[in-house]
Amino acid sequence: MKRATLWPDHLLPAHHVPPPWPGREVRLDGAVTYVRETPATGPDAEPALYVHGLGGSSHNWTDLAGLLADRLDGQAIDLPGFGRSEPGRRYTIPAFADRVVRWIEHRDRGPVHLFGNSLGGVISVRVAALRPDLVRTLTLVSPALPFLDFRRSLQGRMLPLLAIPRGERLAAWRLAQLAPEAMAQQVMEACIADLTRISEQRRQETIEEIRIRYEAAHYAAAYVRTFRGLVSSFLLSYLPGSGSLWRLAAAIQAPTLVVGGRQDRLVDIRVAPQTARVIPDSRLLMLDGVGHVAQLEVPRTVARAVVGLLVETAERARRRDMAG
Repeated sequence: MKRATLWPDHLLPAHHVPPPWPGREVRLDGAVTYVRETPATGPDAEPALYVHGLGGSSHNWTDLAGLLADRLDGQAIDLPGFGRSEPGRRYTIPAFADRVVRWIEHRDRGPVHLFGNSLGGVISVRVAALRPDLVRTLTLVSPALPFLDFRRSLQGRMLPLLAIPRGERLAAWRLAQLAPEAMAQQVMEACIADLTRISEQRRQETIEEIRIRYEAAHYAAAYVRTFRGLVSSFLLSYLPGSGSLWRLAAAIQAPTLVVGGRQDRLVDIRVAPQTARVIPDSRLLMLDGVGHVAQLEVPRTVARAVVGLLVETAERARRRDMAG
C-alpha cells in the first residue's frame, strides 16, 4: 500500500455541473439493464465501468465520469432492482458480480477500468479477483467490505428488518410514509458530510431518483434482500472457505485506488485503509470532512487520484514494453 498520487487540479477539465448522461435500456439475459454512457472527449479514451452502491443508481457517477471523459469512455449500469433496471431473481454479491461480468462480456469492452462505490465496491472486488482478464485498474470508493461492529454504521438500524419475516413489506410501508423530498434529504444527510458541496441541480435530480423508487413496486424488496445478501457476505468473510471477501481482495492483481471519507456514516472508516493493506498493488486516499460518496461530494479530488493511478499504470506498462 502507498499513498495515492494526485494529478494537478488545473490539468482537469474546467469546473461545471453536467446534466445526467443519456441512458438507455439494454436487454441482457432476458431482463432490462439500464445503462448511462459518458461520451469520451479524448481520442485514446479507454473503456470504464461504474457500479453504484446500495440504494443508488448510475446517476451517482455523473460528475466523476465527466471529469474523466478525456481519458475514459464510461458506462454506468443500474444494478438489477435499482435505478431503472428490472428486478433480479437473486440479490447476492455473487449474483450482482455475475451481472457485471456478463455486462462486460456482452459489450465486449474488457478489460475495463472498474469503479465501485459501497456495495458496488464489494461487487467490483469480487469481479477483479475472479476475472482479472476483465479489469485493467480498480477504483473503490468507500467499499462496503466486511466489518462486524454495526454501531459504526447508520445501516445498523436496519438489522432488525432482516429478522422479520417479509421485512420488505415493512420497508415499503416506511417508504410510503415519507415524501420524496424528505427521503432525498435523509439520503443525502446519511451519505454526504457537507451538503453545501451539492448543487441545487444535483438535489433536484436526487429527488427525481427517489420518485422513481416510489413508482417501482419491487424496490423495497430489492433493497432489503440486497442488504441481507451484503450482511451474509460479511459473516462468510470471517469463516473458513473461498467465500471470504478479504481473501478475494488479497487475490486482486489490478492496480487499485482505494478512497475513503473520514466522516463516512455508513461504512466503518477503518475499512478503506484495511482494504488498501490487503490488496497487493494499492494506493490509499483518505479524505477529511468527506462522507460515503466522495465521487459526488468532492469529484475533482477523486478524479485527480484516478488520473494519478491511470498515469502511473500507463507509465509502468510503457517501461515494461520497452524492457521486453
